[in-house]
Amino acid sequence: MLKTRIEFHFNTDERLLHTCRLLRKARAQNLRIAVVGAPATLKQLDAELWRFQDVSFLAHCTDQDPPEVQHASPVALGSDPHAWGIEDVLLNLGDEVPVGFERFARLIEIVSKDEHGRDQARMRWKHYKSLGYELLQHDLSKVATT
Repeated sequence: MLKTRIEFHFNTDERLLHTCRLLRKARAQNLRIAVVGAPATLKQLDAELWRFQDVSFLAHCTDQDPPEVQHASPVALGSDPHAWGIEDVLLNLGDEVPVGFERFARLIEIVSKDEHGRDQARMRWKHYKSLGYELLQHDLSKVATT
């Protein structure tokens, strides 16, 4: 059985903008993505996805949309990462380890620069390490964004 690839993207100044960029990149690879996090964060991300690019629309749904929209959407935002049958990518914007993350091929943790975000990410990092996962890290303060 393949283990979930876990990546931490940290030191981002603009967490939701970075998330939009990752979603755009994953969609360009025809991947389906489930995004979990606090309801307020997901609501902000939903709004950001609508205005992210002037020239294209990043199709997505929330757990408030009708079931037919949810199942047709390549990007799903909500509290239950398994509600949409997505197995490609799980993107975590929350403080907790997502339940059932191991069912996904890839888990991406987006970590902001603030103390709370870093502290919570450290706890998740330790949890994944204790389970034997090899973790990849991407320091966003050292990367030019496009």
